[in-house]
Amino acid sequence: MDLTWNEFERTDMRIGTIIEVNDFPEARKPAYQLTIDFGPEIGIRKSSAQITVHYKKEDLINRQIISVVNFPRKQIGKFMSECLVLGAIGKEGDVILLAPDFKIENGLRIG
Repeated sequence: MDLTWNEFERTDMRIGTIIEVNDFPEARKPAYQLTIDFGPEIGIRKSSAQITVHYKKEDLINRQIISVVNFPRKQIGKFMSECLVLGAIGKEGDVILLAPDFKIENGLRIG
């Protein structure tokens, strides 16, 4: 099903920097709890991400990523996810994060 251009424009994808990573043992599938800085306009948001196959917690700190920031918040167990971190999903369900090639300003919009 094709999207219209107007529908696509409503998806607010932004650059953010991961500033904190915690284990998420309550998750059904292995995941981390991420705290992400999207700059002064959007601020700090939290998300859970099933990225444990390819990423260690310490390697994620200060890493820039791309997230959708205008989805409704989603309760995942006791954790409230406030944005959707984007990644490519492999055949085994493993996730590779989408990220800019160069360090850029947090909060920049993807278009």
